[in-house]
Amino acid sequence: MRRLLHAEIQSTRLEEAEAALLTRRFPVIAILDNIRSLYNVGSIFRTSDGARIETLFTTGYTPHPPRKEIEKTALDATRTIPHQHFDTVVEAIAEAQKRGFTIAALELTEQSRSVFDLKQSDFPLAIVIGNEITGVSDEALQRCDLAISLPMLGAKHSLNVAVAYGAALYQCVSVFQNELDRFIPVSNI
Repeated sequence: MRRLLHAEIQSTRLEEAEAALLTRRFPVIAILDNIRSLYNVGSIFRTSDGARIETLFTTGYTPHPPRKEIEKTALDATRTIPHQHFDTVVEAIAEAQKRGFTIAALELTEQSRSVFDLKQSDFPLAIVIGNEITGVSDEALQRCDLAISLPMLGAKHSLNVAVAYGAALYQCVSVFQNELDRFIPVSNI
């Protein structure tokens, strides 16, 4: 086995201009509900680029571009992921609903279902990701169609918000594992 060189990896990636196109995106909206850390926000942008999601909404006091601290972890993914800031999570959820998205809180609730139980019929899906300490806000939870969670097998009950989002998002991607070419711009197929 040989590790691929950076140039080899880069030759298979989308060019930034092509990655920024609004077509053929994975049917997910990320809604960041009062995330505190600029670095978590940057990481979520970078993960969102990796899965080529439709868009990312920041809400409330969640830091949003342009910020150098976000760029440090986003590695310019703020240029390839459409994003919009809303004053409240309620406004962001309403926009996602207007676009026909099912709203899911990434949160432990009495009705949470495992991310491993998601099906294509659950999509398009807007995932509300909550604050690092308090989780998804009550005002957001009241507007969600469902709650999803990751199984936690150890002593801790949660993961870092950016890590949890990444794990949940890539489980969403796996639901479409036999159709991933649907989300790659035509020129790269």
